[in-house]
Amino acid sequence: MTTTAKITTDSTASTDATPAPPTAVRSGTLQVPGATLYYEVRGSGPVLLLIPGGAGDAGLYEGMAGLLVAAGYTVVSYDQRGLSRSPLDAPEPAGQRVEVWREDARAVLDAVLPAGERAYVFGCSSGAIVALALLAAHPGRLHRVVAHEPPLVELLADPAPYRTRFAETRELLRTRGIGPAMARFTGQPEREEPGTRDSAAPELELPDSIRQMASRMTANMPVFLEHVLCSFSSSTPDLDGLRAAVGQLVLAVGEESDGQEELVGPARRLAELTGAPQAVFPGGHVGCVQRPEECAERLIGILRA
Repeated sequence: MTTTAKITTDSTASTDATPAPPTAVRSGTLQVPGATLYYEVRGSGPVLLLIPGGAGDAGLYEGMAGLLVAAGYTVVSYDQRGLSRSPLDAPEPAGQRVEVWREDARAVLDAVLPAGERAYVFGCSSGAIVALALLAAHPGRLHRVVAHEPPLVELLADPAPYRTRFAETRELLRTRGIGPAMARFTGQPEREEPGTRDSAAPELELPDSIRQMASRMTANMPVFLEHVLCSFSSSTPDLDGLRAAVGQLVLAVGEESDGQEELVGPARRLAELTGAPQAVFPGGHVGCVQRPEECAERLIGILRA
């Protein structure tokens, strides 16, 4: 695969409220087949690639980045193709494919990883699916992969309810719009139109580290529900490849995710099928946003183990 990288001199300071000092961000763009990827690099030391999931982008890990840099890592993250600052060359009529996003991740590593060195990888949600595919296909490029709650529902004993819910979510997006689709996806009541909300209801407090990404996530959500949700959750991991690299793999779940079988079940089942160890992280499915400092400390401990 031919790729072209361009590093800009856009150095900005992180404004998150973590105890770590502000960290300069070096941003770049990378030409890959069918898209231009935006990525960010912080710090120095062994490369740690953070793969975002869902409608998130590189900003998903803003709250963790400073602590990871302070621990001695070169922290790299990026916007997945078609999301935020990584535009597609042309609209894609079909759903996105795991193997394409896998090779995007490899291209990012090629752009930042010194020759002969290996990287650490952390991915959450659909980003964890990409991380697993990357390990199975390119184990020689990686030290260790931590896959946090990959929603691979086909690994479950009864995937049908989740398969149906995700398909219904996509159909509602097409026929009725983002509000009904999100209500079906999350199982929560549809959000009211602006101006009709009960003033007594509490406002959602977004962490400082994710405020800048919030508007981008809103714009990304229809793309995720239409092109990523069904195709990624229904994909099948390369079990033979993962078993061969099991010494480099850790499956992770959030301590607050119990009872959400579509989130914790696949990781636990994958651990059974491959023999990989399991780890518990603070928070739930998006612990990296809910409790970023604690998640960073947990990740550092696993990478150093």
